[in-house]
Amino acid sequence: MKYAFYPGCVSRGGCPELYPAAKLICERLGIELEEMPGASCTGAGVLQEKNRTLGDTLNARTFAMAENLGLPIMTICSTCQGVMSQANYRLKNDPEYLAQVNSYLAEEGLEYKGSADPKHLLWVLIEDYGIDRLTTLITRPLGGVRLAPFYGCYLVRPTEALGMEDNPERSTSLEKLIEILGATVVDYSGKTRCCGFPILTINERNSVAMVAKHTLDVKDLGADAMVTPCPLCHLNLDGFQPKASAQAQRSIGMPILHLPQAIGLAMGISPQELGLRRHIVNTAPLVTKLGVRA
Repeated sequence: MKYAFYPGCVSRGGCPELYPAAKLICERLGIELEEMPGASCTGAGVLQEKNRTLGDTLNARTFAMAENLGLPIMTICSTCQGVMSQANYRLKNDPEYLAQVNSYLAEEGLEYKGSADPKHLLWVLIEDYGIDRLTTLITRPLGGVRLAPFYGCYLVRPTEALGMEDNPERSTSLEKLIEILGATVVDYSGKTRCCGFPILTINERNSVAMVAKHTLDVKDLGADAMVTPCPLCHLNLDGFQPKASAQAQRSIGMPILHLPQAIGLAMGISPQELGLRRHIVNTAPLVTKLGVRA
């Protein structure tokens, strides 16, 4: 299996532990990744609010690059997935708009033909790689550990652009993966709600309150950690958890795992190789419970 790899910005910036962890597990899985070094940021939905055409053009440019490689696109960022899916939906359903965007791409000698189908690693594992095949690579199941899924916003809506009707398993894919890893799923209503990151710079207090709400909810339910496929959610839930704890006047201490880190732990990769020491919230209690060396 081979994919045009779109890691996004945050996996090599604000959450630099995510990129090597993803590369490590893909190597173990036998998934070959070909990066697109000239690819642009998706716009993260922020650019699209100001100039949708510019944002869609940047994504169409990435799609065209992947088409030239003859490869499907894989990302490890839920925000990137959501923004790319929405751009792709608009482009594929409006031939005149696609032609307009291609007129801009022509300056670089590029053309998007409409064949891209970007997929998050989570979807790739469930839909393309296969549960049975993945299960054979779980050498150190996460038994005795309780993990709470956190999808965030962009991987669950808008459902039409994300193909939820044709792929209903996507709405429970994170819980399914947690079960495959051998852990117990801690279910709760906040798993598909916003982490608070989008309002962080305009209303930090409310954003931090959202972090406190999510992390305390799963703490009270007995979770040992949260797992998210979105690095922006990780930035907020992990990075602003100390402020959330102070604001809520409660101790939290809830480790936030990137999806590839959880998978890597179940594959027997060391916590150090997976970058667990780079988190703000201490992951040592989780590692101790797993009975592995840090």
